Amino acid sequence: MNSKKMQIPPERLDQIAQRFAELEARMASGTLEGEAFVRASRDYAELEPVAKVAAEVKAAREEMAGLQDMLADPEMKAMAEEELSEIKATLPDLERRLAIALLPRDSADSKPAMLEIRAGTGGDEAALFAADLYRMYEKYAAEQGWRVEPVSINASDIGGYKEVIANVTGTGVFAKLKFESGVHRVQRVPVTESGGRIHTSAATVAVLPEPDEVDVQIEDKDLKIDVYRASGAGGQHVNTTDSAVRITHLPTGTVVTCQDARSQHKNREKAMQVLRTRLYDAQREASQGAEAEARKAMVGSGDRSERIRTYNFPQGRVTDHRIGLTLHKLEEVLAGPGLAELIDALIAEDEGKRLAALAE
Repeated sequence: MNSKKMQIPPERLDQIAQRFAELEARMASGTLEGEAFVRASRDYAELEPVAKVAAEVKAAREEMAGLQDMLADPEMKAMAEEELSEIKATLPDLERRLAIALLPRDSADSKPAMLEIRAGTGGDEAALFAADLYRMYEKYAAEQGWRVEPVSINASDIGGYKEVIANVTGTGVFAKLKFESGVHRVQRVPVTESGGRIHTSAATVAVLPEPDEVDVQIEDKDLKIDVYRASGAGGQHVNTTDSAVRITHLPTGTVVTCQDARSQHKNREKAMQVLRTRLYDAQREASQGAEAEARKAMVGSGDRSERIRTYNFPQGRVTDHRIGLTLHKLEEVLAGPGLAELIDALIAEDEGKRLAALAE
């Protein structure tokens, strides 16, 4: 996409500035209360970075126009040419930043997320890898200032996770983690392998945006709730009362279980949180059905059966197959900083593809 196509019309810049000024005035008026204040605060927070770069673009364009007028003055020409050269070097980047800021946003980008990791093919080794992935996301979340709270954990006998579900809260969680959904593959010598042979195992990751209560309406008559005695790891207290909860959403057949907490009430609360998130995700998929073909061309297609990444321990590399990016820094990826590099590259690729699609 060339810079000319990327340019935002001057009247659009004026509209952004006017809308931001209106929001600023409303926020400063002291007359907003309750839901109106919350809505205005959200709109202000979303528009502020857009308005800032729009103002920078407008100022740069105006400065460029002034410098071009100065070229006719022999005494000012040399200085004007030098400053013009600087602006021409920086303006395309500003224009691109503004175009990206104005791209249509997924309404779920600002939401917290439910992170679900399940061991796939590979038995015990797959469960160990699922635990490695969970720790990787915990470290990445800590770097982002997010909070990770386990909702449900099904541990394996040797310390891995057959399944782990966690709630991730913070700023822009889903926007950054949504590209992690898919099949993650590991190639290494398992700790359970005595012959030193490299095995390939897999785990699936699903990142679902968590809805607000108003996003998903669930009626009691649509639920079948069973309680039973929990089993597996967790201590004696888990196994002595009927604290485990299974909730079936009758209209869709969605089943959610939770047994990690000591109390039936807490397990029911967590199970409802997972159910609400899964129903919201199903609604989103249905509403985006008409855009399915277009979404396939993007990085975040949301296909959780797609093999998206390989973690090769013998070679110390991680390869993201969607964008063809290989990083020879496996330990850094698993520790968090390297994962940030991958996620940023995925976001940039997605933005680039969407900008290109707008220019066609």
